[in-house]
Amino acid sequence: MIVTVKKPQIFPLRALTLLMALGCATLAAAADQKPSQLEKPLAGPRATALRVTWLYVTADTASQKVARVQIGREMVVAETSGPWMRVYANTDMEEMHEDKDAPIVGDDTNGAPPPISGWLQGKGIVEETTPDGDQILMGAAAGEEADASDPRGPVNAAQSARLLYRRLAEMFPNSPLVSEAAWRSADIQWQLDKADVNSMRSSKSKDPYMRQQIDEDALRKVMKQFAGTRWADLAAYDLIDNKLCGDWQGSEDCPAKETEIYEKYAKEHPNGTRTAQALYLATYRQAVLKDMLTADGSGKKAGEAKSHAEELAARLKDKFPASDYAWRAEALVFKLEQGIPVYGIDQE
Repeated sequence: MIVTVKKPQIFPLRALTLLMALGCATLAAAADQKPSQLEKPLAGPRATALRVTWLYVTADTASQKVARVQIGREMVVAETSGPWMRVYANTDMEEMHEDKDAPIVGDDTNGAPPPISGWLQGKGIVEETTPDGDQILMGAAAGEEADASDPRGPVNAAQSARLLYRRLAEMFPNSPLVSEAAWRSADIQWQLDKADVNSMRSSKSKDPYMRQQIDEDALRKVMKQFAGTRWADLAAYDLIDNKLCGDWQGSEDCPAKETEIYEKYAKEHPNGTRTAQALYLATYRQAVLKDMLTADGSGKKAGEAKSHAEELAARLKDKFPASDYAWRAEALVFKLEQGIPVYGIDQE
């Protein structure tokens, strides 16, 4: 389970680059410029940290501490001196509401505070010139993501993983890992935002439009930039969350509409990683609908829902015969045939 953390803002990498390149560039001026593609810093290579590290005024641990640079934060290296690096770095800010039309590795929100300059020790710093740097970042991000699922893991592990995946996409745009990293970064943010939305009272509203919607921008960028790939299929599946009822509240409309949503996904993504799951969830909803209609005395409609569930289960078994979801659907159909309710209180 990913631990939800409060998500601050981050300063744009583009503005960070301009600050170093022009010296006197103001944040407002940076906000007015929107390059069409990711720019390479003019003053030095991009870099990021694999560990929390202190930023000092000078290349000396005895000097004044400026700030702490968190895992995955973006930096630009201005110069090196032995084991030390002088960098311009973001500290406790985080990229959030990006330009909807920007590339997945593009610019961040305008209007954030400027980065901080200082010296840090080069241990655990990956630069865009680091051999196999993309693989190192992928491994570090995957490790943080695993820690986020551990109740004993660091509280910020999920955000660290998200930022490391994002840095991989930005720093190594030609890496074969970019599509996976972009998807994972977007998915982690989706899950964190989803947890926040689900913590609100409005999340129990039956109608989706009655609750706060999860921001879809990052996932839609993945779908646009990696169209036709499994990553686009996965992103499209996440987006279903915004269309589902919060609480069915015994309404027959909810399982009926949600069946249509999952069937539509399965039709548009016939070979997707989540297609078997979508078909199973559609099957389950028809089984639920059958129970609801039976309880309401709508025998004919209940029979139609049962037939629909059986048809979906057969399609699932034919398309994904070795899937757990196919077997689970078969178990559902067996219960339907035996007259065993799958939803609500068993009133036999």
